[in-house]
Amino acid sequence: MEPTRIPLTAPEISSLWTQYMFDTMSICFIKYALEHVEDQDTIEIYQIALELSERHVQQVKEFLKGEGLPIPHGLSKEDVNIRAPRLFQDPFYLYYMYIMSIQGLTGYSLSVGTSVRADLRSYFIHCNTETMQLFDKTMETMLTKGIYSRAPVIMPAVATDFVKKESFLTGWFGERRPLTAMEIGDITFNMNKMHLHVALKLGFSQVAASNKVRQYIKRGMEITNKHIATFEQIFREEKLNSPISWQSQVTDSTTSTFSDKFIMYQIQLSTQIAVAFYGTALSVTARHDLGAKYIGLTSELVRYAEDGANLMIENGWMEEPPKASDRRALSKGKDEILDSKK
Repeated sequence: MEPTRIPLTAPEISSLWTQYMFDTMSICFIKYALEHVEDQDTIEIYQIALELSERHVQQVKEFLKGEGLPIPHGLSKEDVNIRAPRLFQDPFYLYYMYIMSIQGLTGYSLSVGTSVRADLRSYFIHCNTETMQLFDKTMETMLTKGIYSRAPVIMPAVATDFVKKESFLTGWFGERRPLTAMEIGDITFNMNKMHLHVALKLGFSQVAASNKVRQYIKRGMEITNKHIATFEQIFREEKLNSPISWQSQVTDSTTSTFSDKFIMYQIQLSTQIAVAFYGTALSVTARHDLGAKYIGLTSELVRYAEDGANLMIENGWMEEPPKASDRRALSKGKDEILDSKK
């Protein structure tokens, strides 16, 4: 007797769809990078990343076809001009892969946790392991080349202790307590992501074709720089070092490199992930003033993402993700058929 076929759940379909979109975008960027990167270590990392992304895309296609589901359009060779002049310097490409591999690990971990079917669980666990190895190799290469900006170091405590005063939670007036290691880690990571965002937007603003897209990118640069300044101010008050900027790694090329669709998808994806990481930081922040800052910054990103989505819809660039059946519309259609027979 053949085993009963178990259909994919909504979260499993969502994970596959999201991975397909992410990896088709990655393939475009990686192929462009490989045309320009000169450092052999970076080339090797990008070749590994390309092999992984292409294999993932093929595997996702097989999963979706097996369920009779449509294959997303995603991004393609039409969205990148790999012959365009260099837009970023070699160190930036390493940094880009560092951030993207972290985002991949986050996505795969969520996919493992929301997958029920054995073949999906096995697949996403394998993807997670591969991406961990890519992250490790990228991090080691950045450290070897001396281009990774380490997070602040704090002095070890003499002994463990418990919070004794409610002032641990405050931060509005008077003397604020020092940041916890967890708060420092979250601010450092979010600053690292924002530094990638602003450098990407700087490059994209030079090569975007549409004036509306360029204006949207410039607005995003202002928001991102504001967020970086907010985090840097917090660290200055605590006498802690901040991560380095990567804007100097953008060349002066203005030749069309990526399609406006690609640019908007990359910015939209980065903004949505930033919102998620801000939310994570907010959930473990104990100082009230930091919590208020995260809420304000998150609201700003949400508004920016919404405007970006509207711009993508206006230009026909936003691909609709899988969704549940519209039961209200189906019921209405049935009523219309019955009425016509009366």
